[in-house]
Amino acid sequence: MTSSKPADIFLIAGGPQAKNTKEILAEVLANCKKKAPNVAYIGTASGDNKEFFSMLKPIIMAAGAGNVTLVPIMQRFDAAKAKNILLASDVIFISGGDVEMGMKYLTKRKLIPFFRKLYDRGKLFCGVSAGAIMLCRNWMSWRDPDDDNTAELLDCLGFAPLLCDVHAEEDNWVEMKRLLGFFPQGEVGYGIPAEGALRVTPDSKITTIGSAPVRFIKKGDYIMENWSEGSS
Repeated sequence: MTSSKPADIFLIAGGPQAKNTKEILAEVLANCKKKAPNVAYIGTASGDNKEFFSMLKPIIMAAGAGNVTLVPIMQRFDAAKAKNILLASDVIFISGGDVEMGMKYLTKRKLIPFFRKLYDRGKLFCGVSAGAIMLCRNWMSWRDPDDDNTAELLDCLGFAPLLCDVHAEEDNWVEMKRLLGFFPQGEVGYGIPAEGALRVTPDSKITTIGSAPVRFIKKGDYIMENWSEGSS
């Protein structure tokens, strides 16, 4: 059973370099205050890929989950069935892949208002990789993937009222910096490295799990960066 107020949001970087995803997920699941909480798995960012789900399901269960159920959204979509799975879950887990595709199908299936209702009522949401970005305010889409000048702002779920990128330390967070270019001076973004996560409260307090994020601030025509303090 969920509470009557929003729960904290968990943004997990994950990625190929991450070795502590199970431990971070265990900390997330512990917030349910329930043994073996049931998890609804949202895989739109990976095309509801069954192999990807089969890879992640044992990790989620090893972290302490009970049932982990794929919510069929892209194929064989049944709105009533999908909503029943979501209602019966204790946690909604949004997996990685492609942010634009993930948001496209949540929009196409008209699930975003239902997600918002669940969040407002206290359902716990967490996202890994692209799923973490989907829980934030915005990302980008490209009319031409080979031309960065065709980038456009993309609306995401906005449950975590911030901007983030994940496990992009090897390319020096180039897309995070590009994203901040759409916003006015003073806008802040977070680069969550592999083996890092952010916990965001409903009143926008941010704490770190694992590796500390890089904090970016838009200053005039420049993007300044500094390491945020500490980690839990």
